[in-house]
Amino acid sequence: MRFSKRVSSIAPSPTLGITAKAKEMQAKGIDIIGFGAGEPDFDTPANIKEAAKKAVDAGFTKYTPTSGIPELKRAICKKLKRDNDLDYMQEEILVSCGAKHSIFNAILALCDGGDEVILPSPYWVSYPEMIKLAGANLVVIKTTQQNNFKITPEQLRDSITPRTKLVILNSPSNPTGMVYTKEELRPLAEILVEAGICCISDEIYEKIIYDGREHVSIASLNPEMKGLTIVVNGVSKSYSMTGWRIGYAAGPREIIQVMSNLQDHSTSNPTSISQKAALEALEGPQESAGEMVRAFAERRNYIVERLNSIRGISCLMPEGAFYAFPDVSQILGKRHGGQTIKDSISLTELLLTESRVAVVPGAVFGDDNHLRLSYATSMENIAKGMDRIEEFMNKIG
Repeated sequence: MRFSKRVSSIAPSPTLGITAKAKEMQAKGIDIIGFGAGEPDFDTPANIKEAAKKAVDAGFTKYTPTSGIPELKRAICKKLKRDNDLDYMQEEILVSCGAKHSIFNAILALCDGGDEVILPSPYWVSYPEMIKLAGANLVVIKTTQQNNFKITPEQLRDSITPRTKLVILNSPSNPTGMVYTKEELRPLAEILVEAGICCISDEIYEKIIYDGREHVSIASLNPEMKGLTIVVNGVSKSYSMTGWRIGYAAGPREIIQVMSNLQDHSTSNPTSISQKAALEALEGPQESAGEMVRAFAERRNYIVERLNSIRGISCLMPEGAFYAFPDVSQILGKRHGGQTIKDSISLTELLLTESRVAVVPGAVFGDDNHLRLSYATSMENIAKGMDRIEEFMNKIG
């Protein structure tokens, strides 16, 4: 069968693929330590689950407005004001089937064929595929461990052309865990305002942040930047609600309306029951989110210390999210068991087959010198996985 060029150009999600392969091996009785998952390993808090049960019992199982129920949109407005010092009206909010859906809507709403989208690398694996589906061209700004994986104003200015339509920023970052400060965002915002270029600010890991750092939304810096920004967030990561599929976008009314029109003809409304659960997540007790972050911080400290103690590996301390992004460039080109480790993909395959550890190759994030390890798993699993990786690395010639 002949498929459209649109879908033929995109690749499946490698992070989901790694997780699926690891689960397949586990189903065969193989003991696999998985560092691939991009979701918290904690259960959804009880009060949120109870709100969903009440919604079911009350018969709240029908269509809702495409853009989300009014009470949830009001709660999102309150959250954005409370946490981010951003004022939005309900008409400037769109509730979608996850933050991924919100980003997809925004890219399709803003980009035409031939438009350019600036994307810092390393990047989340779905951004390039979404840009391809919109027919736009990807312009990558390469960052390195030496500059904490953050773009500079000079890099941004040099990447802008007359065809630049959009910039995507992700802070805290997947896969690096780095967080932009207000001082780092301000000159970037000045450049975008001067050029009149829109920005998608992906803030899904906003509440998973460490060491007293402050999350800053680029939209909060000045009214001009707010008018160019689509803020994307959701409940998946902060409240361990990945399967509930509720994300949201906040932005200028005319952009949100176009995104809502697109959603009208693709998914219609997000799940009614999940919207009630998300309402409780935003308005109910917040202690569980703090407890989860404290657990992640302990795991982060341990896994980074272990990684930096392994020969040939170096790793920055993540400032947010729940990923470590170690540099393995010293390993590439060396041999293990008669096989040359050509790149991060071959290293990942060897770790899975030889050491029974599932990680994600940095190549799929745009940086072949790194691996991504999620520490959204138990401390016991992390310790066992680090032991296996260390044993593997010690055998490399």
